[in-house]
Amino acid sequence: MFEYLEFKDAKCKDCYLCLRECPVKAIDIINHQAKIIKDRCILCGKCTLVCPQNAKIVHSERDKVEILLRTNSKVIASVAPSFVSNFDVTDFEPFRIALCKLGFCDAHETAIGAEAVIKEYEKLMESGKFINFISSACPAACSMIQMYYPKALKYLAPVDSPMVAHAKMLKMAIPGASIVFICPCIAKKREARESGFIDGVLTFEDIDVMFKENNIVPKEISHFEFNESADNHINLSKSFPVSQGIIKSFESLPEGFEYISVDGADRCVQVLENIETLSGVFLELSTCQNSCVNGPCILKSKGGSIKATLEVKKYVQKEKEKINSSTTNDNQNTENISFFQNYPRIRDKSKIGTEEEIKTILAKTGKFGPEDELNCGSCGYKSCRDKAWAVLNGYAEIEICLPYMRKRAESMSYEIIHNTADGVVVLDDSMHILEINKKAKEMFGIEEESLKGRLAVDFFNTADFMNAYRENKNVEILKDFIPKTQLYVDISINILKEHRALFAMMRDVTAKVEYDDKLTKMKLETFETTDAVIRKQMRVAQEIASLLGETTAETKVALLKLKDIYKKE
Repeated sequence: MFEYLEFKDAKCKDCYLCLRECPVKAIDIINHQAKIIKDRCILCGKCTLVCPQNAKIVHSERDKVEILLRTNSKVIASVAPSFVSNFDVTDFEPFRIALCKLGFCDAHETAIGAEAVIKEYEKLMESGKFINFISSACPAACSMIQMYYPKALKYLAPVDSPMVAHAKMLKMAIPGASIVFICPCIAKKREARESGFIDGVLTFEDIDVMFKENNIVPKEISHFEFNESADNHINLSKSFPVSQGIIKSFESLPEGFEYISVDGADRCVQVLENIETLSGVFLELSTCQNSCVNGPCILKSKGGSIKATLEVKKYVQKEKEKINSSTTNDNQNTENISFFQNYPRIRDKSKIGTEEEIKTILAKTGKFGPEDELNCGSCGYKSCRDKAWAVLNGYAEIEICLPYMRKRAESMSYEIIHNTADGVVVLDDSMHILEINKKAKEMFGIEEESLKGRLAVDFFNTADFMNAYRENKNVEILKDFIPKTQLYVDISINILKEHRALFAMMRDVTAKVEYDDKLTKMKLETFETTDAVIRKQMRVAQEIASLLGETTAETKVALLKLKDIYKKE
């Protein structure tokens, strides 16, 4: 079991949509079920969003956090700025109070850590050591670089993410505190565990369930409950969760860079593959399209990520209004905190595969040359060679090649249909011919070669087919006579409901019918012969009886005479 994310068994229809959408191909299909390849997954969560079966299981840390809330009086929530677009609130204070009602001793916005991160970015960019500069706020993007694009590692900012930076700040300010991060991200779970500064991560989905179980509705919390001593810190870094949010968090952009926001896993892949062709570019990377407001564990709402972006921007605008009203900015002291973060290369343990190995696997699916490599992507991989590489590494089954399997199935079906000793006819619901084999054409006396799509009534009587389809039941017709060929056939007509078609098997029984006719004729002839013999025997018996009667009478007379003679003597 992968401790962060997995798929539950579902009614998978071999769509491979999750694999096709995975930017790093960290999904294996085993026995028609999607499985996460732990060592390859960057936890972007894209697969969970596209699965039509909703088969995602994001492992929750609720139990762990609830134990913390019961055993530690200093559990502090660090809340990602995108909360405003998920819980229908326009200020942080109602949300903070709602969290306190769950048992947190306090809650703060992670944007405080984001502000510290921005300052670290400024120092590094002004040092002149970076040809290009990549932000480090998205853990999925960082993992993507560490695992698959090592050439981009030298451009990745060696700075903590806002989550880790904020946790460091809280732990320094409040000794003994346990920090729980609240966000819409799955990748934060692994980053939090590896950092050692975060004691638990709850997704917005987790928090929503906890609020509902405790009958807490943040937007209904009265303004009278607000804590007047609550943090009024002015912070433009609250725009981090939207596209270009990091860029807009700079009070003034360091010179020497073009600033580009790249959101969406596919676009991140595109830019990282070509990173060496770029120069003087600041890249704000996020694997989620429209950035964090469209994270994998957001709460679904009308308007989607566009509406969420607008809500975050409105929230940030309120911060700008604070600045315009000349409110002083209460910067926290971070001089004694190191926000350095090393992002080491994570080596891919996969085998590259020799050309011979790749060709051998390609050949097993009928690809013997470049002309056979369709690169259709239906298996989830960009090319047939990528798929062969996955098979070599045990990440894919060789059968997941739809053109090959279809060709194989069609070839097998064709061979079965056209080489069977019986006639085969397939008609659609309009009585057009979908398939007819050679034997069936011989039975009907059809000489034309191509009949697909033609009306069956032009070639044979379709009355039995029409009746079967109209009555929606399978039909057996015995010894049906075909005048044109003088053949008798047994026909079995079956309804294919899912395909709105009829499938008929026809067996030539002419020889059996002729044999039965001959046998019947012989039986009749035998009956007639037997009748004649019986009649003859009756006549003979009667003649014999008559003769026997005459001779018996004569014998009686002779014997009586002889008796009289003996008496006289």
